[in-house]
Amino acid sequence: MSEAKTEDIIRGKRLLIVDDEKDVLDTLIELLDVCKLDTASSFEEGKKMLENNYYDVAVLDIMGVRGYELLEIAKSKGVPGLMLTAHALSEEDLKKSVEMGASYYAPKDEMEHIGDFVADILEAKEKDKNVWQKWLDRLSGFYDKKFGGTDWREKEKEFWDQHFMGGF
Repeated sequence: MSEAKTEDIIRGKRLLIVDDEKDVLDTLIELLDVCKLDTASSFEEGKKMLENNYYDVAVLDIMGVRGYELLEIAKSKGVPGLMLTAHALSEEDLKKSVEMGASYYAPKDEMEHIGDFVADILEAKEKDKNVWQKWLDRLSGFYDKKFGGTDWREKEKEFWDQHFMGGF
């Protein structure tokens, strides 16, 4: 997606970013400066914001702020959750994120593309499409390298086929 198109899609959208690392929050604030942003650095702050405000997307760290619990709250409010992680970067956490209803699962190593990830979610929601196909197009190469080849996809082929409409 071109930078201009991404910016057009995300401009003015209201996002919540929850991460316990100040440098990550600062970087995301800079990268998403065309959005209306609320940030939180703890589970409690993030929970309160989700319960009291509407967001177009919630960007949630998995480990430091109990991201999966925040995802449940976001989901109950109709807010798509983008799971952003460094430490929970595993096949198991990817599958758990999908099962729990996350809209995206992105590594912090790819944080510079956060605008594209958010745009993918917003575009899929608007067009009532499966965002995971876009995720696959964008990040499957990263995960193939991280997880040691394409075998991770084959181990649970039925699960992935179900969630990726036609599979890998």
